[in-house]
Amino acid sequence: MVSYKFNRESRLLTPGQFQTVFSKPVRYSSQHFTILISPTTLDNDSTSKNRLGLAIAKKRVKLAVQRNRMKRLVRESFRLNQHKLPAIDMVVMVKSGIDQLDNTQINKQLEKIWRKIIQRHKN
Repeated sequence: MVSYKFNRESRLLTPGQFQTVFSKPVRYSSQHFTILISPTTLDNDSTSKNRLGLAIAKKRVKLAVQRNRMKRLVRESFRLNQHKLPAIDMVVMVKSGIDQLDNTQINKQLEKIWRKIIQRHKN
């Protein structure tokens, strides 16, 4: 059965976990997103096989309201697509101008990146 949960196990929590992704990432980009991924460091018995971290800089998205909106949209998109993704840890970063887009445009860009990641990791 496919689980659509987004719980504590689905998140990168400690600076160390973020650091492992930042140390040797594979980079995926779109016009407004940069997603860094690395193979997951989780044990096989864990419930969720991939984890999400968010790095939404105040420099890129000035208003807290907009930063929180980005985080909500990314989390929701990840939650719905996580069962298709390979076993990876990822950090999502945004580029300037993303706060001008509406939710459907942001979701389209995320969908495109998820598809790209799934295609490249089919092996």
